[in-house]
Amino acid sequence: MCKLGSLVCVSLVFAGVAAAQVPTSGNVFFGYSFYTTSLSPGDRANTNGWEATVEGKVIPWVGFVADFDGHYGSQNFAASCFGAPCSFNASVTEHNFLFGPRVGFSVGKLRPFAEALFGAGHVDVNNGVGSDTSFATAIGGGVDYKIIKPIAWRLQGDYVYTRFFNSTQSNFRLSTGIVMRF
Repeated sequence: MCKLGSLVCVSLVFAGVAAAQVPTSGNVFFGYSFYTTSLSPGDRANTNGWEATVEGKVIPWVGFVADFDGHYGSQNFAASCFGAPCSFNASVTEHNFLFGPRVGFSVGKLRPFAEALFGAGHVDVNNGVGSDTSFATAIGGGVDYKIIKPIAWRLQGDYVYTRFFNSTQSNFRLSTGIVMRF
């Protein structure tokens, strides 16, 4: 009987610890995103798009984030036209799929945060340039401003590193939009 009681107590303790690891709070963000990139050496392109994130909190100041974005625009690419240097303009679509930790804390109506995200990026360029997929990272942070209890407004900036077409891109992403907390 004593062994059975001990087994029940140990099982309840481990069940409680396991349940504590499941996120019971977090947030969902969706908004506008401005992105500056350099797919072609010597030329930066400004693109516009969207960003969406889902964050599950492990403890009140640490969460894990799934971050997805899409940016659309055009960029000039260097070419050779009959032996002379020239350039052409091509439409560009880039998507990033990133995951990682986020730390933050609340100060009144503000919740500043910092994040380090890792994943993949994919770019499609028309006019015969092609598409490519690469490892991507994003380091940055932002601040949420609480409007009412479940709704906040976010301003966020990230340095996004990609390596498309065997060339390194140092990108900057600035996003703003609505946050729904749960």
